[in-house]
Amino acid sequence: MYSDSLFDSPAAAAPLAERLRPKEIDQVIGQSHLLGPGRPLRLAFQSGRLHSMILWGPPGVGKTTLARLMAQAFDAEFIPLSAVLSGVKDIREAIAQAQRVLEQRGRHTILFVDEVHRFNKSQQDAFLPFVEQGLVTFIGATTENPSFEVNNALLSRAQVYVLHALSSDELDTLFERARKTLSVGLKPDPHAECLEFTDDARERIIGYADGDARRLLNVLEQLHTAAQTSGVRHIDSVFLDNTLAQNLRRFDKGGEAFYDQISALHKSVRGSNPDAALYWLVRMMDGGADARYLARRIVRMAWEDIGLADPRAIQLANDAAQTYERLGSPEGELALAQAVIYLAVAPKSNAGYVAYNAARAYVAQDASREVPLHLRNAPTKLMKQLDYGRDYRYAHDEAGGYAAGENYFPDEMPPVSFYQPTDRGLEGKISEKLARLRELDAAAKKG
Repeated sequence: MYSDSLFDSPAAAAPLAERLRPKEIDQVIGQSHLLGPGRPLRLAFQSGRLHSMILWGPPGVGKTTLARLMAQAFDAEFIPLSAVLSGVKDIREAIAQAQRVLEQRGRHTILFVDEVHRFNKSQQDAFLPFVEQGLVTFIGATTENPSFEVNNALLSRAQVYVLHALSSDELDTLFERARKTLSVGLKPDPHAECLEFTDDARERIIGYADGDARRLLNVLEQLHTAAQTSGVRHIDSVFLDNTLAQNLRRFDKGGEAFYDQISALHKSVRGSNPDAALYWLVRMMDGGADARYLARRIVRMAWEDIGLADPRAIQLANDAAQTYERLGSPEGELALAQAVIYLAVAPKSNAGYVAYNAARAYVAQDASREVPLHLRNAPTKLMKQLDYGRDYRYAHDEAGGYAAGENYFPDEMPPVSFYQPTDRGLEGKISEKLARLRELDAAAKKG
């Protein structure tokens, strides 16, 4: 989220991202769902009433910019803290500064905490009383889900605003503004020579930014320096390949994006969409996810979502995991990709998964029932005298290898039916077989 209009007199030596920061919300690119007419943050700026908030979104979308604009709009003191570098001592010093500003200048303070999810509970508790007292207005910025990372007490006192990655069109607007700014220095000049980009290069740079405005500006600044050094005015894909480091998509191995993407992969497999499943798998591998973790999740998908509808899926998932262990990257990734494709196109059934959970729930709330005597083993004479194993019917000696009407549950236990096979894949045949056996049981009980 950066300006569509430059500062009046930015320092020439300042980083491009700073030179393009907006002075007011009308100069902001992106976040129209929050800053458009009648939208929540637009109304917050217009209301004249400052309130605590948490800005949640990926990197480079304007969280710090919005906090600074808020301080400017409300003529408030702005005290920034980084949760990565600060501790309780820094929080106390910030509170003391806010108290002095209020007493000496009658000015309210915005306490901005970047990466607030990095603060532990005691650190968050340290400034909570001063938020409650109204000494400071708290604005937190986080890339992680605040539901999991922010104390409930603080969360209940702050409005959460979700910021989105910038769209390709928004990045394109920012691209053009930055291109002109870099070419001519402080202000755009229609007569000055600007760097020229091929359509393919421009598209690749915007894709490289991956919704992150700061990343886009840093890349353009890097390209501008390289072009000046090389005496180049036209940027094409070859120049990009020689200048930019390897691209890593936005991906946090332990954060929100990680869990969102593995969820998308799992649901694409469950939804029988091999193309989407393959896309999310490659996205995660491209972003640096541990392939062994992905292999474990693929095996889990086979058991949870395919199950007995196609037991080959389970075997293939295990084989893919073992193949990766043997070959490593990148060769072993092909096995994982083909396993994902197979799981996506295989017949689906969660009947075994549901049955297991139902059985667990039943046992957890039921009494500890005794094993019926006829099902007990009788390896000793005493056990036989106590009727262990008496009247047990050996299924292999029965017609069809099935002891129709035999009871395998504890005595007095009410009837249960945990496993309900579907009509898909092999489970369709399993369902037919179980239905025939139930008919034999019913006939035996009548007899």
